[in-house]
Amino acid sequence: MSLSVPSNGPPPAFQAINTIELVSTKDSKIISVSVYAGRAEITRLFKFAVKTGQNQLTILGLPAVLDQESLKVEGRGAATIHDVTISSITPPPVPTTSPTLSALLTKQKRAQKALARALKSISSLETYLTSVNSDHLEVAKLKEVVEGYDSTAEELDNKVTELEAEIKETTDAISEEKNQLAGPTENEKLNLKAVIGVFAESEGDIKVALVYAVHNATWKAGYDIRVDMQSKEKPISLIYKASITQSTGEDWDDVPLTLETAAPTFGIGVPVLTPWTLSIAPNYYGSFKSKSISYGRAPPGAAVPAMSSLLSAVPSASLARMSSRDDSSEEGVAEMHHRELQVSSKGAVSATFGVPGLISIPNDGVGHSVTIARLSLDAEMSWVCVPKKDTRVHLKAKIKNASEYTLLSGTASVYVDGSFISKSEVPLVSPDEGFDCPLGLDPSIRVTYHPLNKKTSQSGLYSKTSVHSFSQRITLHNTKPSSSNGSLKIKVIDQVPVSEDSTIGVKLLQPPLVLPSAEGSSSGNGVQRAVKVSPGIVAAWLGTDEETGQDVDADALGKDGKFSWTGSVQPQSQIGLILQYEVSAPLKTKIAGL
Repeated sequence: MSLSVPSNGPPPAFQAINTIELVSTKDSKIISVSVYAGRAEITRLFKFAVKTGQNQLTILGLPAVLDQESLKVEGRGAATIHDVTISSITPPPVPTTSPTLSALLTKQKRAQKALARALKSISSLETYLTSVNSDHLEVAKLKEVVEGYDSTAEELDNKVTELEAEIKETTDAISEEKNQLAGPTENEKLNLKAVIGVFAESEGDIKVALVYAVHNATWKAGYDIRVDMQSKEKPISLIYKASITQSTGEDWDDVPLTLETAAPTFGIGVPVLTPWTLSIAPNYYGSFKSKSISYGRAPPGAAVPAMSSLLSAVPSASLARMSSRDDSSEEGVAEMHHRELQVSSKGAVSATFGVPGLISIPNDGVGHSVTIARLSLDAEMSWVCVPKKDTRVHLKAKIKNASEYTLLSGTASVYVDGSFISKSEVPLVSPDEGFDCPLGLDPSIRVTYHPLNKKTSQSGLYSKTSVHSFSQRITLHNTKPSSSNGSLKIKVIDQVPVSEDSTIGVKLLQPPLVLPSAEGSSSGNGVQRAVKVSPGIVAAWLGTDEETGQDVDADALGKDGKFSWTGSVQPQSQIGLILQYEVSAPLKTKIAGL
């Protein structure tokens, strides 16, 4: 029988109110934890006995970071909850002294004075020895003086050593006594209490669950991406991990835990545009003051969602777990099993991950890693090189998230064939969406950027023109063994100069690409964006999708002079690429940047 809402009218009067006082961390058990980015929702179960009539339950030691607006009380039993209040616990005044502390301070002061006297005695003894004139003393007397000095100095040195040790021991005892007087520091983090009025129809045990949100708790995603270059199918093994951190003041010991990807958006509404007007300045040469324009602020009085609206819903299984998560010794309940990993949502907006088994996250502010899932994924490998800047070849993978998990943005450790390569960033990836993952350098692909060949000639009968012809050879060599997984797809990026003056002309001869806006660039029903320069090798302006022939930005395509070759290179073979272009300008024109 569930706790019900009180009916209209006051409850019948009883002789006395039964008071019950429980300590949250000792007299209850956490049965559910849901961790969000920046907060967590806790469900804590209490079981206690009530008497017929009015009962007042006081729960002490709730975390100070508890969001009071999010507190909910639910339970099981023949009783009615009619009042819930939450407030801070006023700590008792901290005593500043005690008989033990006073005795220790006195002992310390006496030892310090004794030490000062001993040091002064040593100083006086040394002064006396310095003042003794050996010319006026017999040898026997001088021996007595020296022996007396040694004996007295040794006694004083031993006394100084004992006093210094005593002072240190007393100082440590004083610090320990002061710490005991101050009380445990943990009380500062658990200084809230909840007072709940419960009207019971009969005497017996009832169960009450507190559901509340706390700050100082969060989780973030992390990944291990392992690449097997010898595998033909699903070469990517992705380990999806979560790092959970909390410093809420209470330990989460052996709790069922879920990770939520939903992000709170309190007070974030659709931006409102403010009036934007123009007017003639009073003085063109004087100071001009423009009205400031603000974006994204909600108008005064706009409704802001309450905190409880986000975390008010208790999982339907929470109350059902109340009866099954008590101590098994009471009702002979079967041993608790670790639950399997579950995914409640697959979308990019929010997802819920049920961490398998029971987990403990102490109140230490340190990240604790758990594994969400191990995924085997397909990937398309590609090799990229920009030999004009660096002849080394970069390997990257286009990984498809063919799982039901939403991959949150996080840092990934990348391993290729068992060797650590680098750290990479994984963006937010929805199911069936792909993302790029750099896999470092591949030394087995060698690119040679041969010296640039330059020739200069003149043309024109009346208006002389200088023509500068350039030729650049590039060689790609795939040194992988013949037994490797076939040919590889490599993209080589290069560029030709771009003229910023109408008297300077640039013409790309090889590969024979033309600008989309150039005359004669139309071919068939569309504009020529990519050309086949040799079997298996295609050249295209950078920004063009070679497979579809479509571009990202048609207006900007080729305007920066950047293009690429894309082709396949078989193991133990090589291919050659040719770049040829001409730069023309009026004779004796000095061209900057050539």
